[in-house]
Amino acid sequence: MKTLKSKNIINILFILTGSLLFAIGINTFVIPLNLGEGGVTGLSIILYYLFHLSPSISTFVLNGILLIIGYKFLDKKTCVYTIIAVVFNSIFLHITAGWVIHLHEHLIGVAFGGVISGLGIGMVLKAGGTTAGSAILARIANKYLDWNLSYALLFFDLIVVFCSFFIIGAEKMMLTIAMLYIGTKVIDFVVEGLNTKKAVTIISDYKDEIAREINQTLDRGVTILNGRGNYTQASREVIYAVINKQELIKLKKIIRKIDHNAFVIIHDVRDVFGKGFLDI
Repeated sequence: MKTLKSKNIINILFILTGSLLFAIGINTFVIPLNLGEGGVTGLSIILYYLFHLSPSISTFVLNGILLIIGYKFLDKKTCVYTIIAVVFNSIFLHITAGWVIHLHEHLIGVAFGGVISGLGIGMVLKAGGTTAGSAILARIANKYLDWNLSYALLFFDLIVVFCSFFIIGAEKMMLTIAMLYIGTKVIDFVVEGLNTKKAVTIISDYKDEIAREINQTLDRGVTILNGRGNYTQASREVIYAVINKQELIKLKKIIRKIDHNAFVIIHDVRDVFGKGFLDI
């Protein structure tokens, strides 16, 4: 119980920090450069450009409406975290309204705006909450369609960005898309980390020698799968292993040394749990 309470406190601190960073990114870079944004924040910025409505107020109202509509798709904890994120995001948007950095080079603002806002959203998502708006839709898509969170968020955000074309023009819209892409990569980094792994499938006549070298040199486990060539109908045993990205060069040297004619398939793995990797 005590551990669970401590974890909830840490998650809430993550949400508060993420909400603050997102607000700083919007008020410091996005609005001064007359850029757009995605989701509810993007709609709020459009309303600000058109009618000078405070983004903090319009964001709170629009997010509140979407939260009422979409709360049933979120579990209880996510819903509570999202309410906290919505409230404090609006508060921080109000507090940081005057935090403006005047830049002569728009690309610098695009890069830093993407990094800071992406870092903020990533921290909120990492803690198990959402920033409401399109983030609720992204969380629903992740839950029911198994979409990647950051790319689902980008998809829904782009819909709003394309609508902003009529307000900010083509050039600013394209800069906004670039900023959102940077933000998406930062969200990936925060949510998934740098724990990139590689899954390797090896078909070789010298499978035993290669498997032994992987065990001894890389200290990694190897799985032998039964396979069959469709054309030749010949049965083959296939090596399957998961390694760190940094071990890939060593593995290639092992395969090259033992069997230069081996057929090798290498692909990215997002999450790996189990012995030698992360504890699920």
